[in-house]
Parts: sequence; structure tokens; C-alpha cells
Amino acid sequence: MSGSMVLLALLILPLVGALVVAFLRGNERTAKIAALGFSLGELVLAVLAWTAFDPSGPRMQLTSSVDWIPAFGVHFSLGVDGIALVMIALIAILVPIVLGASWEERLPEGRTKAGYFALLLVMQSLMVGVFAATDVLLFYVFFEAVLVPMYFIIGRFGGPRRQYAAVKFFLYSLLGGLIMLASVIGVYVVSADELGQGTFDWATLQATISDAPLSTQIWLFLGFFIAFAIKAPLVPLHTWLPDAGAEAPVGAGVLLVGVLDKIGTFGFLRYCLPLFPLASVELAPVILVLAVAGVLYGSLLAVGQSDMKRFVAYTSVAHFGFIALGIFAFSSQAQSGAVLYMVNHGISTGMLFLVVGMVIARGGSRLIQDYGGMSRVTPVLAGLFLVAGLSSLALPGTNSFVSEFLVLIGSFPREPVYTVLAAIGMILAALYVLWVYQRIMQGPLRGDALTGLAGGPGAAVDPTSESLLTKIKSKVPDLSAREVGVLAPLVVLIVVLGFYPAPVLEVITPSVEATMTEVGLSDPVTGTDSGVGPEATGQEGD
Repeated sequence: MSGSMVLLALLILPLVGALVVAFLRGNERTAKIAALGFSLGELVLAVLAWTAFDPSGPRMQLTSSVDWIPAFGVHFSLGVDGIALVMIALIAILVPIVLGASWEERLPEGRTKAGYFALLLVMQSLMVGVFAATDVLLFYVFFEAVLVPMYFIIGRFGGPRRQYAAVKFFLYSLLGGLIMLASVIGVYVVSADELGQGTFDWATLQATISDAPLSTQIWLFLGFFIAFAIKAPLVPLHTWLPDAGAEAPVGAGVLLVGVLDKIGTFGFLRYCLPLFPLASVELAPVILVLAVAGVLYGSLLAVGQSDMKRFVAYTSVAHFGFIALGIFAFSSQAQSGAVLYMVNHGISTGMLFLVVGMVIARGGSRLIQDYGGMSRVTPVLAGLFLVAGLSSLALPGTNSFVSEFLVLIGSFPREPVYTVLAAIGMILAALYVLWVYQRIMQGPLRGDALTGLAGGPGAAVDPTSESLLTKIKSKVPDLSAREVGVLAPLVVLIVVLGFYPAPVLEVITPSVEATMTEVGLSDPVTGTDSGVGPEATGQEGD
């Protein structure tokens, strides 16, 4: 398969799979097998795309383009740089894992696995389109369209407050998208003034819009930034995430916090910085304040959560603060760490979300206080919960440590105060992860939360009662072979990327350096100031 066809195949295959699965809704087992088969086929295509990509080659590769709306210069253009490629690879890895984890997941009455799996495949296709689009209007179409399957997944297959969470998620994202649409139209108008004919081509806009006056760039930047900040989400635009994450089915929650949110941080790198370099530098101090606020605020709220799924959502708010810090510190080292953080967050938080779902499936409650001492009943689950937690808190030797370390050492020379404040989040991360683990897995066994066999709410099981413990074990099984198989690839990635992240960094770094050098924001190696800004470039503010 030619390189130009790989991305198109990655876009089309999940849609074909969704149609097939939807037609098989009368045979649930066959539908599930078909969905898993198509997702594994997508993983093979992602491997082909990875092997076809040359990190030392052109910025955009595997490109293809056909006219879509010629009257407005709109093309159906696809292509990837290293940043987009690693995100597409992350999607291809997570979707089969999510399908495997959701194999026996309980859905609301009247809902079928075929419909759920079909929507997951549709979402996979649209997320690939978001990262692969090189036409700004096409990107906007995918950016908005990806809301639809997630809205129905949360609204139809989620928890007790699923309708509220789905509407809140949709309205927040739709509002951001409408604001971005104004900027999309704006860049078209500016390009028409400069070139005589408007365009949505990303490369052409980069060469055109980046030379626009500062005031013009700021207004256009804000339209994109607000949409991406909602999607990321950055404080104070984050409030939809805890509700959506808590009410979404576990599998969909993994994709929500593991991939869908990355569209926002990807947008900062692909659109905000290259198209509006002057505005990016001008507004960076404000964004850095929001990033550090997100780290501290998300961490403190995570400490105080009683709902396990909301706990995972708030840890993501804190992690996205680190990613934003790395992006807007304008150091290539920090930005490489931020992109690697995007990948590692998807792996570690995805695994954390899955093990939390496995705990809930056994205990029937999302509340942390309803658990205790589960390690005595489910030691394998407890061990894998600990692995996910240690990766989330960035323990040295795990994947998250490398990315967090790169962000901090890359940001410190440029933004020492913000970096030191953000580093406090590392201490808080150890607090909230280990405390949650201790309350759920250690201490006295609370059998009432698991089986209703002991006393009233919160009652602890007599640790000397082996007969009762045996009875609980018979009703609360440890992880099955399927569940271990689902989590095993994530454990391998956590360890391998913790000790040997070079294969991913080799793909990421050239694209980050290209971004920095093309827009002149910093030296791609040292991260030293290049004097970018309205004063240094002679750009006037009006």
C-alpha cells in the first residue's frame, strides 16, 4: 500500500467496521468479534504508517489531497508529522484494548454491545481524521463531528446522570467549536486579502497568517485557543470533564481522557503556534498561569474526590496542565516532553481508568469509601492498580517520568517560577494516587461494598473469619485471563517507554524542532530566546 493511501485506509476502515457491526446487532457475539477484528486491522495499518514515516524526511508525510469544495479552495487533504503520527498510533493501540475491556461490560437495559462498539469505531475514524487533516476547514469538520458519537455513547450507554453529562459535554465542545469557526473564517479572509484568493491549506496559511499584524493574530488565536482549551481541558474550562468521565462507560472514558482530550493540546501545537506565533508569545504568560493553576487545582481536587471515576478525571486535569506548560514554555525539549506526555498520559491514565472500572464491576459502587482491603481478595487486580497508579504519579522507571522530567527541565530555563510551582503537583500526585490505593486496596476488608455479606454500610470484615473471606472470594473473582490480556500491553508500554522512549522521541523531536524553527520561537536545541515578539520583529500592535 502506498504511503498516500495508508492514511485514507486508516480513516475508512473503522467506518466500514462500524457499518458491519451495526448490521450484526442481532448476533452480539459476532458483532463483538467483528469490531475487534476491524480494530486490529487498524492497528496493522498504523504499524504500516509508522514504518513508512521517515523522521528525517519532510515535515508532512503520507500526504494525499483531492478537491472537495473548489469554489472556496477546500481540499480533502491528509498528512502527518511526527506529532500526529504518535497520536494516531495511540488511538490504534487503545481501541482494541477498550473493546476487549468492554467485552463483558454491563450496559443500561435495552442497549446492545453492537451499537456501543459501532459508535466506538466511528469515533476512532473521526479522531484519526482530526490528527491527519491538513486543511483547516477539514480539521474543523472532524473536530466537530467527533462530538457526535461520544455524545451518543455517554447519553445512551453511560451512568445514572448520563443525559446531563452528555449534554454538558456537547454544549461545552460545541460552543468552543463555534468560536473556532469564526477564526477559521477569519484566516480565510486574511489569506484572501494577502493572496488574492482565500485558502484553508495549512502550509499556505502558515506562510501567510504568521506575518499578519499582532492585533489580527491575537483575535484569530483566541478563537482557536478557546476551542482547544475547552477540549484539553484547561482550568477554568474543565468542568465538563469530571461529569463526562464519571458517567461515560469505562471503555469510552478511556478514549475520552486518553485521546479525545489530546485534540486540544495537539491543536495548540499544530495551529496556534505555527499560524499565530506573535500572539502565542504575547499571550503565553496568561496561558502558563492557567497551566500551573490546572496542575495545582486538579491535584487538590483529585485528593478530595470520593468517586473513583471523577478522581481519574481530575488527575487528567492536572496532567494537562503539565502538557500546556511544556508547550508554551517555548523550548523544544519541553515541547518534546509535552508530546511524549500526551502519549504516556493516554497509556497510564487509560490503564488507571480500566482498573478502576474493574474494581467497580466487582464492588458495584464508584465510591472510594465503599472499599477497603481488596488486595486480600483480588491480589492481581491490586498489583495492576498499583502499576497504573505509579505510572500516573510518574515514578522513575515508568513511562510518565520521562515525559514529565523533559517538561520540567525544558521549561525551567525559560519559566523557572511556573516550573517550580508545577513541580509541587508531583508531590500532590504521590499523595492522591497512593492515598486512593491505600483506601481501596489496603486496610480491613469491607465486604459489604463487595458482596453485602458483612454488616451495614462501611462495616469491616473480621480479618480472622477465613470462612467469610473464602465466601467473598468465591463471589468476587480476581482478574480473568481476558482482563489480564487487556492490561498486559499497557504494562509493557509503561515499562518499555519508561526505560527506552527513544523510538517515540525520534519521531516526535524532528517535528517539534520544525515547528519551533519554522515560526522562530526558540532555538530548537537550547531553547534560548530568539527575540520573537512584536517589539523584536517590528510588528505593530495595530
